[in-house]
Amino acid sequence: MKKHTSPINSTELRQVVSTCACFNVRKAARAITQHFDAILEPSGLLITQFTILVAVEIVKAGTMNELAEVLGMDRTTLTRNLKPLEREGWLKSEPGQDLRTRVISLTTDGAAALAKALPLWRQAQTDVEEALGQQRWNTLLSHLVEATVLIR
Repeated sequence: MKKHTSPINSTELRQVVSTCACFNVRKAARAITQHFDAILEPSGLLITQFTILVAVEIVKAGTMNELAEVLGMDRTTLTRNLKPLEREGWLKSEPGQDLRTRVISLTTDGAAALAKALPLWRQAQTDVEEALGQQRWNTLLSHLVEATVLIR
């Protein structure tokens, strides 16, 4: 078997990792996600599920397109993420006025799950804000919102 030799310099790769926008944003997101998931554990929700339930509550009976827009997700990823929430009975999906659309809404159980998770989310959010400091958090949030708009 031939040994793989790479023309890529390991010093260059360290530079890529240390400066790559995507790598560093995702690394920070993973750390924050793990924190939120740990705090939300008693609710039975992951932070990804919590944010979807929040988005559904915001748009009320919203279409897939409306939810995808609020969440900044493509429809395929959103569909995949909605399935476990529907299986748990937290969301329901019904045909829209145009039969090509689906309308997603919270069920009574979904509203209860969201209500149970909300105080835990508040704690996780407070932890993050305290760890970063309010000024750093406000700056980071404003930069993330601006970056999302500029990159899209």
